Amino acid sequence: MPVPSPNLTPAFNILRLSHVELVVRDLAASKAFYADTLGLQVTYEDSDTLCLRAMEERGHHCIVLKKGDVPVANVMGFKVFSEEDIDRAETFFKGKGLPVSYVERPHQGRTLRTTDLFGVPLEFYHKMDRLPSIHQKYALYRGVKPLRIDHFNFFTTNVDESVAFWNEMGFRVTEYTEDSETEKLWAAWMHRKGGVHDVAFTNGRGPRLHHTAFWVPTPLNIIDLLDLMSTTGYLPNIERGPGRHGISNAFFLYVRDPDGHRIEIYCSDYQTCDPDLEPIRWDLKDPQRQTLWGAPAPRSWFEEGTVFPEVEVSEPSLKAQPIIAP
Repeated sequence: MPVPSPNLTPAFNILRLSHVELVVRDLAASKAFYADTLGLQVTYEDSDTLCLRAMEERGHHCIVLKKGDVPVANVMGFKVFSEEDIDRAETFFKGKGLPVSYVERPHQGRTLRTTDLFGVPLEFYHKMDRLPSIHQKYALYRGVKPLRIDHFNFFTTNVDESVAFWNEMGFRVTEYTEDSETEKLWAAWMHRKGGVHDVAFTNGRGPRLHHTAFWVPTPLNIIDLLDLMSTTGYLPNIERGPGRHGISNAFFLYVRDPDGHRIEIYCSDYQTCDPDLEPIRWDLKDPQRQTLWGAPAPRSWFEEGTVFPEVEVSEPSLKAQPIIAP
């Protein structure tokens, strides 16, 4: 099935992904991982909540950790161009028969809560508290030196349908994986901000959050993080990599936080802002699709993910499988 043509005049204008809220069981353990090890900066902390941002970000948070009993992903956040775009988004989602409500969110202005067609919890806002610039305060840099949140990846039961829906919101496909036998999409990468992706979709039991990714300066920062994690008790948390993706060309590392939420450390993809950029097709069985160097991903990478609260998980409609490491 061909990918849809770019929708250059969507119903409302999304600028980029913004933040994720995860439930964790132990805030102290999560702070040791996200702040002390990865190097994200704490912007708010109390007994139930931890907010963090990366070094280039001026918004109050790119990740919110809430204390709870069951690790889930509460919501995925996106910034829109104007207050009027929040109203336009409300009309769009109502027209799709999807739930809409306005919620009070600390450090954010008016915030619309809704879902995509499979139930992924989404929120849209225009204003967030702005913080002083710290990107030249090099004494604060530590861990992997994260610069900004880069993308989300979701498991979905139907990649074609997810891509069609998000295309309506103006997300454009940059690369995709196709199953040659069925000519259906097995995975797709879509963007708003001019990188390879703000969101990606992977065929699998869903909807679930596969991972959240942070952009770092260089591959050497990833090597430094590996040395740090392997000597500070986090060796079991290293899941996959380092390596270079065939798709996106990015250098990567996948790690798991203390609750199992998957985090990708990511750099070196390419610019995609031209509206007539042609998507790159990959065959599902191409060994360089996952990793340019040919190494397949472990089974956990295809099977494990973070659930969303009160959202039923279903089996995918497409049964095709990529190459999986033994």
